Amino acid sequence: MQTHITNKLKEVRIGILMSMLTILFGFGMGGVFGAMEDDLKGYLKSEGKAALTEQYQGDEAKMNAVVSKSWAYFKRAHLHGGAIGAASLAVIAVLAFLSVASIYRAICAACLGLGGFGYSIFWLLSGMRAPGLGGTGAAKESLSWLAQPSAAMLLLGLTAAIVMTAISLFGKTEEKEKEVANAA
Repeated sequence: MQTHITNKLKEVRIGILMSMLTILFGFGMGGVFGAMEDDLKGYLKSEGKAALTEQYQGDEAKMNAVVSKSWAYFKRAHLHGGAIGAASLAVIAVLAFLSVASIYRAICAACLGLGGFGYSIFWLLSGMRAPGLGGTGAAKESLSWLAQPSAAMLLLGLTAAIVMTAISLFGKTEEKEKEVANAA
């Protein structure tokens, strides 16, 4: 029995590992906040001040607003890491035991794990870049190469997982077909 379970989990191992790394990233961000919040905020402020003349035309209020929103993006990265990582891990655990071809389960799990990790990292990097670029919009745009595929992998992975779950749990099976045949 244990070998069977281990083999099922091995089929979705990339997704499991990436989901756990995403959770670690989210939790780790929380630990870094606790240990270095003032330093992180100071870093964001110094990045904004370095770009004050060029990006903000000397407008400190505008710079401070971007720095504040950048800090919110750091917190978003932390929250996304923990939540998306945990949700992906739960979905992948269900996937592991569905009666669907292992390649589909593996691809779906990988999409969930990699997508969650990439999307969480996107928010951190956006927060880091925004003060120097003069705004969060510019930061997000500069990282669209990461955000869009990550979000797409998450959404496609979850959609595929829902479809596979529905097929596995509500679709016809050989056992059901035998019951119908025996009843007739």
